[in-house]
Amino acid sequence: MSVEIILRKPIKSDAKKVFNLVKDTNVLDVNSEYLYLLQATHFKESCCVAAVNELIGGFVSGYIHPQNSEVLFIWQVGVDKQLKGKGLAQRLILDILKRDSMSGVKYIYTTISPSNTASRRLFEKLADHLGCEIKSESYFEIEDFNNAHEEEVLYKIGPFINQ
Repeated sequence: MSVEIILRKPIKSDAKKVFNLVKDTNVLDVNSEYLYLLQATHFKESCCVAAVNELIGGFVSGYIHPQNSEVLFIWQVGVDKQLKGKGLAQRLILDILKRDSMSGVKYIYTTISPSNTASRRLFEKLADHLGCEIKSESYFEIEDFNNAHEEEVLYKIGPFINQ
């Protein structure tokens, strides 16, 4: 039996489910519930959820870069462990890109910790799908954080013709 997955903009009532999804990944930094409420309301144009019945099986948060409207910065990508390996993360990002509000976007930026090979592979595949290059550079160093945290490498994908 196949499960119907609906990709859509988040709504306010999704915020609690997104918070729990992020927490359950045991990989992503868990932000405050308030932040997920803001993402589901203020930033819904640049975020996407994968709804499976009443559950949230995937989430991508992003925003248009405040200094460059051609850049969509992808902040977090989370997929429920039962849905991993099905290309859902890439589908969520592509769903955001095809929205009318993203018509001016020509680049995707994201940061990835060096140990997160799954995320790096996701964005390498995305660059390949979009037919463009991916570049990386140092961005946030360990000493930039209060608590123990790996460095974050900035990945830049593009330019691409919006989907």
